[in-house]
Amino acid sequence: MDTKAVFTALYSVCEENATFFSEGAKGAQGGVAQRLVDTMTLIQEHARSLEPVISGFAAVYHHFDFDPHIPANGYRSLVKVVRCCILHIIHKGRYISTNRRSIFFRTAHNAGEMEAYCSALCQLRALLYLAQRLLHDNSHGNLFFHEESGLSQSFVREYSSMHKGCFYGRCLGFQFTPAIRPCLQTIAIGLVAFGENYRRHQSGIGVAASSFFTSGKYAIDPELRGAAFERITQNLDVHFWKAFWNITETEVLSSLASMTSTQVKVNRALSVPPVPFDLPLVADPHLTVIIEAPSAHTGPGPVQMRLISYELREGQDSEALLSLSRSEGGPISLSLGMKTKQSPPSRWLLVHYHGGGFVAQTSKSHEPYLKSWSQDLGVPILSVDYSLAPEAPFPRALEDCFYAYCWAIKNHHLLGWTGENVCLAGDSAGGNLCITTSMRAASHGVRMPDGIVAAYPAFLLTAYASPSRLLTLFDPLLPLSVLSRCLSAYAGTAKQVEKVSTLSMVRRDTALLLRDFKQGASNWIHSLLDPNRAAAMASTGRLPSPNPNPDHLGGGHPREFPLGFEPLRSERLAEMKLATSPVVRNPYMSPLLAPDSMLRGLPPIHLVACALDPMLDDSVMFAKRLRNVDQPVTLCVVDDLPHGFLSLSQLSRETREAANVCVNRIRDVFDQKDSPQDLEPGHCKTAQSVVVNGRSISL
Repeated sequence: MDTKAVFTALYSVCEENATFFSEGAKGAQGGVAQRLVDTMTLIQEHARSLEPVISGFAAVYHHFDFDPHIPANGYRSLVKVVRCCILHIIHKGRYISTNRRSIFFRTAHNAGEMEAYCSALCQLRALLYLAQRLLHDNSHGNLFFHEESGLSQSFVREYSSMHKGCFYGRCLGFQFTPAIRPCLQTIAIGLVAFGENYRRHQSGIGVAASSFFTSGKYAIDPELRGAAFERITQNLDVHFWKAFWNITETEVLSSLASMTSTQVKVNRALSVPPVPFDLPLVADPHLTVIIEAPSAHTGPGPVQMRLISYELREGQDSEALLSLSRSEGGPISLSLGMKTKQSPPSRWLLVHYHGGGFVAQTSKSHEPYLKSWSQDLGVPILSVDYSLAPEAPFPRALEDCFYAYCWAIKNHHLLGWTGENVCLAGDSAGGNLCITTSMRAASHGVRMPDGIVAAYPAFLLTAYASPSRLLTLFDPLLPLSVLSRCLSAYAGTAKQVEKVSTLSMVRRDTALLLRDFKQGASNWIHSLLDPNRAAAMASTGRLPSPNPNPDHLGGGHPREFPLGFEPLRSERLAEMKLATSPVVRNPYMSPLLAPDSMLRGLPPIHLVACALDPMLDDSVMFAKRLRNVDQPVTLCVVDDLPHGFLSLSQLSRETREAANVCVNRIRDVFDQKDSPQDLEPGHCKTAQSVVVNGRSISL
């Protein structure tokens, strides 16, 4: 269905339903019917303003694509999300048209659904206006506004005041494939319940246990969940996010994941002591360079790694390797059995850097798909547990990753690897570390990896605005306030502990939670006794005002929106500051800002991005930079999946297929090294291209 047909269908279904309910029931039921009439009318108003804006984007957004065969950039993503929201409204409107005469039709429930999507459409309209300004102020083909003040600062100011709760209640994950929406709902319920109990318990087990008993109200009441989700994502510090994202590493959950994942012969945690060693120079193997142990911020310390291998290979049961093993408090991780047959060393090694916003998770969280990769690729995998911020900010993680990479080359005989070929792979923050590790290898003059595969990587850690980063307003896994805290922690600009305001925050959060609980419980009870009254309370008592407090607009700043329109505003501003430290523009932290001379030394790079990921523009612009300096690069964009899909790879067919795209890209690195005259296209549902020596080849 083309854009014109979509809007025509929307106008038709809204007008038809508005006419019906305007002539419908009286009394209490009539009040709910009037809500539907008002909502349908407001949806049409938003749509009439959006239609010419979307047409304007459609005329120019192809200029921002990496390649004509890869229609992907942040402007396209914003339009795609608006279209998805409208299609949901059309679907719901047609459902109402079909069932509204039934005695089982729940008028109040359906009014609440339409109001939620109407609020979402209003906020999306605001985002498109912001994207319009970005399009106007940016240079041709450039997706980022390269200033942290001015336009970028105004975007952050708008984000801080705009209402976001509507995206985390009934509309949660509407833009993604339906198969993962139940998972996103579970994550959202778990998050708000975890946040409610976070300050009440010292242990993770206590928080998790209490969260289990308090999660019910958030499952019942989507508006309560949305309000709590918005409050938590805006105001809790980075230590909360570390604790929440590390839940998957608790013994219970990690044991469950281990039982359902591929069984491997080798899964051993290693602790490599911080001892300097020599590596030969590529230019002259008779000369060597000293690889120093990581020492930034906390002094020299061991580097933690994990060796995963589907088969037991020569060297992986050696005394030298076993002496480096560290206990994880679980069962023995190396399965030898009686006279286990050893396979010969692999010609390939995959070095993996995990994601987690530079602040959370370890290789243990990523074990399930890494085990599957080891089986599918038939190679050992060395996953690095680099030091995490804010305790160890930049450049400690990079030091750990570079040291681990060099140690693997030096000690290949311990890893079941011949030392011939090596590929780097990582997701999100790990994708960034793959690139920067290779840059550091080039600067030291040591051997480079044979290829890099980076999934939904972050290449620009500044506060520069881009169209895809506007998606952080409603992304349930990567809100801007959370992203900014993680990046500030990695840059070393975040406060380690907020001692002054802790007591006031506890008091404030407790009062808000009591208010929300009281309101949610009251509405739930009323919904059993009087559905119409509860729905009216939900409509008038919870939706933020479209007429914001003037303070929210930031007096003295130019308007971002046309006269007569204002987005919905939150009751409180988000607590968020821009990371303006010069360190964020360091090429080893933001490789998108690296000079051409540093990019020319990189190996072939395969990027796997998500069309609905706030980090999409990072991949598109980095691919352009590499192409401009004649570096081999491929870009594959997967549809309808969120940032972090590798961790969800076992949940649906779509996420498994996307994970297989990453496996195929790694296999391409292997094949390209074995047959350098050919570049295997692999399999990808989305159009892609390979660029070699500046020439684009469609696949």
